[in-house]
Amino acid sequence: MARAHGARAQMALAFETTYGTPPASGFTRMPFASATLGAEQPLLNSELLGYGRDPLPPIKDAVTADGNVVVPIDAEAFGFWLKAAFGQPISTGTTTPYSHEFRSGGWVLPSMSIETGMPEVPRFAMYSGCVLDTLSWQMQRSGLLTATASLVAQGEAIATTSAAGTLADLDLQRFGHFNGAITRNGQPLGNIVSAEITYANTLDRIETIRSDGRIDGADPGMAALTGQIEVRFADQLLVNQAINGDPCEMTFAHTLPSGESLTLVAHAVYLPRPRIEISGPQGVQASFNWQAAKDSVAGRMCTVTLVNERETY
Repeated sequence: MARAHGARAQMALAFETTYGTPPASGFTRMPFASATLGAEQPLLNSELLGYGRDPLPPIKDAVTADGNVVVPIDAEAFGFWLKAAFGQPISTGTTTPYSHEFRSGGWVLPSMSIETGMPEVPRFAMYSGCVLDTLSWQMQRSGLLTATASLVAQGEAIATTSAAGTLADLDLQRFGHFNGAITRNGQPLGNIVSAEITYANTLDRIETIRSDGRIDGADPGMAALTGQIEVRFADQLLVNQAINGDPCEMTFAHTLPSGESLTLVAHAVYLPRPRIEISGPQGVQASFNWQAAKDSVAGRMCTVTLVNERETY
């Protein structure tokens, strides 16, 4: 009997025309490192008395379908997750490279159908009505550069054969931590040990009464762009900004030697006043749990630009 192995697992993704309805074609093979996306249905213990000490059979509760997918930050596939987070991008260019600009603040988010397959069982799970709740990643000196996409799905359908059809393949060109750079108001920001970025759509699940136990949808709430920067304490630049309460523009970028790039610009970043601790003879570090807000000049909170060889998303 064959046993499932993660090395043989596969993931296919396609954007839906109608929420909760998987498209008949147009699926793309997606690279991923791990996935907890799945559906669960807990059991409710019986509260009834009068039938002895042994409990009566439990009752099924509502179905919950959600989970996280850890994906590589690359020049092409990551654009699908950015589209899920921000909506349809503004794509420009008549020849390569193409530029795709994703803007925060959109009222409508696209839904996706995502199929995870374990062909040796075989088990192919189609998750329809997937909407992206949060997208987060970390910048540091070394290691693999990945992002975590948190999803809310409407439901799960299990089959023994794939419903995704023929999958389109992508050219995987990964960004690395050594490709990263952080700037503040256009100037390189030094002494940064690590940085965390989280964009949240704050989804509101529409939990109506249905015979199938599924949700009716997941509507976006107030968006949020937050994170943390860990700084080797060398000057008062960021501390003075925090004390004065002034915003700054911060840019988190990754650029490949071949020209592909990913740039997130937070147009108005506010810093809290940090506690400067001296914990020993080693270097002193300070943590800033920053948050972004809508900028009156740009008219939005953030802009993400992905430059690659793909014409549209």
